[in-house]
Amino acid sequence: MSLQCGIVGLPNVGKSSLFNAVSSAKAQSANFPFCTIEPNVGTITVPDERINKLTEIADPENVVPTTIEIVDIAGLVKGASKGDGLGNQFLGNIRSTHAILHVLRCFDDDNIIHVDGSVDPIRDKEIIDTELQLKDLETLDNRISKTQKQARTGGDKDALKALEVCEQFKAHLEKGLNARSLEMDAERRALIADLSLLTDKPVMYVCNVDPDSANTGNQYVEKVREVVKDEDAEILIISAAIESEIAELESFEDRQLFLEELGLENSGVEKLIQGAYNLLNYITYFTVGKKEVRAWTITNGIKAPQAAGVIHTDFEKGFIRAEVIAYDDYVELGSESACRDAGKLRVEGKEYIVKDGDCMHFRFNV
Repeated sequence: MSLQCGIVGLPNVGKSSLFNAVSSAKAQSANFPFCTIEPNVGTITVPDERINKLTEIADPENVVPTTIEIVDIAGLVKGASKGDGLGNQFLGNIRSTHAILHVLRCFDDDNIIHVDGSVDPIRDKEIIDTELQLKDLETLDNRISKTQKQARTGGDKDALKALEVCEQFKAHLEKGLNARSLEMDAERRALIADLSLLTDKPVMYVCNVDPDSANTGNQYVEKVREVVKDEDAEILIISAAIESEIAELESFEDRQLFLEELGLENSGVEKLIQGAYNLLNYITYFTVGKKEVRAWTITNGIKAPQAAGVIHTDFEKGFIRAEVIAYDDYVELGSESACRDAGKLRVEGKEYIVKDGDCMHFRFNV
């Protein structure tokens, strides 16, 4: 399952600085490599100490960690929803992503001119929100027009339900609210899931602060917290200035020492990557063997056959059972055979809900 997150924000808020820090191979330890797909797209592994532990135990020929794609989307300007600046390209790039990392400038610096002349993360947020909401309203109006014709001509009950949902979202957006904040059950929301509404995507607000505020935040961050409290969104405090310095250091040991001196446990980039992975409620299960140790990404709450289908559709179609060892048991006992002898290997059927960290083998017949 490929996860793609778009970094968005106004010009000069630190968005590209964060992308550059992520894209620096030196910014992560050796087993978190980054590769560039396009000038503004990169793939990086999700930091997960568990795959390192399993690799130590199994000593496999190959290791495949979980990855995410980070997209540095062109800076937005007012009027993007009407095509101003790189508006159409910007909005099209957001639509293709699974989640949004919205960078807000939360620091003062006279040497870095803000596009609107002053530092105000709430105003900045509202500018981008407005452009995305306007684009979503355009999308909804097009669907409403099409669905009304279907409902009138054929009396299609599904069309009538979808029309009602579209109108609810439209009314919500017209109040200046993002689609993600509209309370609605999953079944009704699924009726227009194919629209990929921009303001319905999961979002993390990345507050780019000065180095002295990297641990605790500042008054700008508190304002952001207050404004987004009803959005079901995450907030991450990060200093692009610190991350740029970390990216300049050659060794993992130097980077860790630098973080310790600042009183930080992890780099902001690492927290950003892990936060992006968690944003969509994803978890990881592992397959462990001599040939390969591999991490597989699934949505939290899915059952064993669907988890098997991530490996190959035949695994889901012909699913018989899953052999499961909890990660903690695998590490404590040191091998699959030891877990089997200790009764820690479980046989689970089609209704088993996969847990984060499960080590699994699937039996299937096609």
